[in-house]
Amino acid sequence: MRARSLLVLSAALVLALPGTAYANSVAVTVKTPGATAGPSGTFAEISTHADCGSGLVAGGGIDQAIGTGMSSNGNHINGTSPSPDGSTEYTGSTGVVGTDVTHWLGIGGSGGAVNASFSSTPYAMCLTSNVITHTQVVMNKVAGPSSAATVALVVATCPAGTRLLGGGARTTPADVGSLKPIASYPTFNNAGHDYGQKAAANGETNPDSWAAVGWNGGGGGTGNQTFVYAVCSGDNLDVSGVTVKVRFTEVAGPTSATSGQTATVGCGGGDGKLISGGAAISGGGVTGTDFTTPGSGGDHLNGSFPSDSGGSPVGDGTTTAAYWTAWGHSGGASSPNTSTDAWALCADDGV
Repeated sequence: MRARSLLVLSAALVLALPGTAYANSVAVTVKTPGATAGPSGTFAEISTHADCGSGLVAGGGIDQAIGTGMSSNGNHINGTSPSPDGSTEYTGSTGVVGTDVTHWLGIGGSGGAVNASFSSTPYAMCLTSNVITHTQVVMNKVAGPSSAATVALVVATCPAGTRLLGGGARTTPADVGSLKPIASYPTFNNAGHDYGQKAAANGETNPDSWAAVGWNGGGGGTGNQTFVYAVCSGDNLDVSGVTVKVRFTEVAGPTSATSGQTATVGCGGGDGKLISGGAAISGGGVTGTDFTTPGSGGDHLNGSFPSDSGGSPVGDGTTTAAYWTAWGHSGGASSPNTSTDAWALCADDGV
């Protein structure tokens, strides 16, 4: 069975019970089809999708179930991103690549070992609002990382006059088993955040960008790419009354080999409704310094998903999700000075 750490948040991190203090027409329904098994072979991936029957995708996530034993060290997230139809990926020209998207992809990968019980569950955060009636997806990409124990960080920024709602990350190709996205987070395209190198911190409002970090623990591969996706409000909407608040937490670990760590954060009273979230496994301090790498080449993410306060993923059709959980895994080697990071984006349109 998968083991997850139970988190006891310190008093400094405990937030008020979820709720809103004033009018807010934002509503979010979580949609998920459940788990899809695979991949069944090494150096491979499977793609699955969650779809909004109503509303528009503000963001989404993925939760992976892995078996016990050393073979689980090779299972990792390869991507969590918007899609125009539930199968096609935005990997071509950069810039605004889609509008009013209603599908979200969850892509699970494998390295040199694979566990037969591995599966992936995608989650779509389906948003309705009297103000945010249209959305758009901005994509950016960068070559790499190709060398061992290196990262490629890329940022997508929302058009002026819009609001960031969520985002995602993707790395390709799948047959480079050491290549995976290890961070997907909200940020700002300004000097104070080193133009996306520093993540948005707890309590900051209206971030305008999303960052993705690709990690190549073992090196190698030709044509490696890292993609980032920002989901933004549509053009020509008056979003001056919309507030998107960031909630963030960082938890030490995982540090020992073949172990996992979770971090869970939620929207507090007056923050608005949970609309999306992000996750990272890092060297820590990601909101105060430029992104630093985790302690081992095998470190990876196994989850970034809407959850309850205890870190368990919510079910299909949930309309009261208020927390986001990140799940990091160390791989087969010890991982000193490693942290697991989670972000929740909470929105209030003031209507």
